[in-house]
Order: sequence, then C-alpha cells, then structure tokens
Amino acid sequence: MGRLIEEPGFREKRHLFKDREEAGEILADKMMEYQGSDALVLAIPSGGVPVGLTIANRRDLPFDVVVVRKLQIPYEPEAGFGALGPDGGMVLNEELLSRIALSKEEIDRQREKSLAVIRKRSELFRADRPFPSVEKRQVIIVDDGLASGYTMLAAVEYIGRHDPARVITAVPTGSYRTVQALLPRVDELVCLNIRSGASFAVADAYRHWYDLEDEEVLSLLKGYLHPPA
Repeated sequence: MGRLIEEPGFREKRHLFKDREEAGEILADKMMEYQGSDALVLAIPSGGVPVGLTIANRRDLPFDVVVVRKLQIPYEPEAGFGALGPDGGMVLNEELLSRIALSKEEIDRQREKSLAVIRKRSELFRADRPFPSVEKRQVIIVDDGLASGYTMLAAVEYIGRHDPARVITAVPTGSYRTVQALLPRVDELVCLNIRSGASFAVADAYRHWYDLEDEEVLSLLKGYLHPPA
C-alpha cells in the first residue's frame, strides 16, 4: 500500500482552487522532499500539463509528458471502459465490460483507435524527442484530478514496466473510491482534495475550469524551464 498525502482540511470541499496553476502550487508545497532531486515529473495532457509544470518549476525538477488515452465505448464515446498506455498496454474496467458485453473485436477496434490518437498526440506534444529514461528513477505522474482513474492507472502501469525506483502520483483532487483503488499500485499518492459520494467531477474542485486546447498546451510546453534529462 502506497503512502497517502492529503490536505485534511480540504476533504469533501468544492471550488477550492482558483485554477490548475494554483492547485499545482499547493501540490508543490506538499512535495518539498523532492526539491532538486532526480525525480522526473510526467504530466498527462491536457489538464495535467499546467499542474505538472508548476510542480516541476517550483521544485526544480525535469519535466515531460506521458500520453495515455481513454478506451471509448463505441456507442457512447464520452464514456470509457478503460485506458491505454503509450505502448498499447490496456487497463480495463472489467466490471463495466461484464455489463456492456463488448466483443473482443470491438475491444480490439477501440484499442487501435486509441493507439492511433496516442501516436498523433505524442508527435504533437513530444515531436521527435526520445522519451526520458525512468529506470531506477523516481517518477511523479501528474494530472488535474482522478475521476475513474483509468488513464492515471494506464500511465502508472506503463512507467512500472520500465523499472522505476519509485512511482508517485500527484493530483489536486480525486474520488475517494479511486484514491483507495490506486494506492496499492503506487509508492505514494498526493491528493489534496478527496471527495466521496455517488458522483464525482474533477471540475468541481476548481473555480475557473475549462478544457485546454492543444494550442495552449503547446504554448506551455514551449516555455517550460526544465527540458527532460
């Protein structure tokens, strides 16, 4: 079981953070132990980029992105039945799959679609830069929140296949159920605002929330202070 770091006074509260940058600043304050270390910050685009960049800059850490993708339900593309890592490794919501009864062919088709999107977005956000080595290294994976948690888990499992020293996840907000499910899979989970209840929306933790366009993410990436090691 990983170590959980939270802000107890933030439990169950909404609209805590002005925006993703402010959330990243508060997260960075919880991560003083990583100051100037060999830890690598990897943000999940798009929402994780401003959070991760803020942590990297505040704690003087190298930064990059790790592109993962939801596996879409064919007839309900806003919903997902799992997620896919950059190498094609799948994390599946087995409980959901048992209810919607997708065939192997349908799952494989959605996997190929998601993998094509990952390749396209990796080329967009990473260009031709090689992915940084994570072997024997502390890796901090950042997103702007944990709802179902499958995209974060896909990133965690992808990094885990490359022999890191430790895997840390850092998010401003997260569902209690998802936090508890993720904890056994990581060495440390930093989640400032944990909320329980039947429904959970990442956006509810923020006062100013919007979906980042690719152009804004690219602008942030071009200006970051710490290129990958």
